[in-house]
Amino acid sequence: EPIPVGRPFDNTGFFLLREDNTEAADGELGEICIRGTAVTLGYFDDPERTAAAFVQNPLNPHYPELIYRTGDLGRLNERGELVFVSRKDNQIKSMGHRVELGEIEACACMAEGVQNACCLFDKAKKKLYLYYMGTADEKSVRAYLIKELERYMIPSKLYRMDTLPMLPNGKIDRNLLMENYNGRNL
Repeated sequence: EPIPVGRPFDNTGFFLLREDNTEAADGELGEICIRGTAVTLGYFDDPERTAAAFVQNPLNPHYPELIYRTGDLGRLNERGELVFVSRKDNQIKSMGHRVELGEIEACACMAEGVQNACCLFDKAKKKLYLYYMGTADEKSVRAYLIKELERYMIPSKLYRMDTLPMLPNGKIDRNLLMENYNGRNL
């Protein structure tokens, strides 16, 4: 089970926004937004990024209230705790549906025998590919994904790997996987 982010500081809060700037329901995926006295006025010497991330709260038309749109996607678990899912920029459109690659990765990691996973989208071929680390065979991971996810979220191909390539910051090297998505050189 994913680990909750935690609780906000005093005089600070968070909420989740859907794509249409309405509040996400409990359990629904949304962009994590932060409000309160700890929210800064913006990025130093970067008015473009500031204008995109530090905006008026769309849920509050009554008075000025600056919020920070983090670019992270999350949801509230059954205990009402905020759980990080992935970055908003890992969202793609597949078969006419918005798909959050991190949601597929999180689901794959819940399958027995899967330690880590990375889902990629090939824009040219319009296909999803899942790379995972662990002892589980591709057939059992696919069966688990079919049971847990919508049909349009099921990757076209799964690749079991001994290790996933990592960047120096500890994140999976998505670019290397994309360059070699057909399994060559890995």
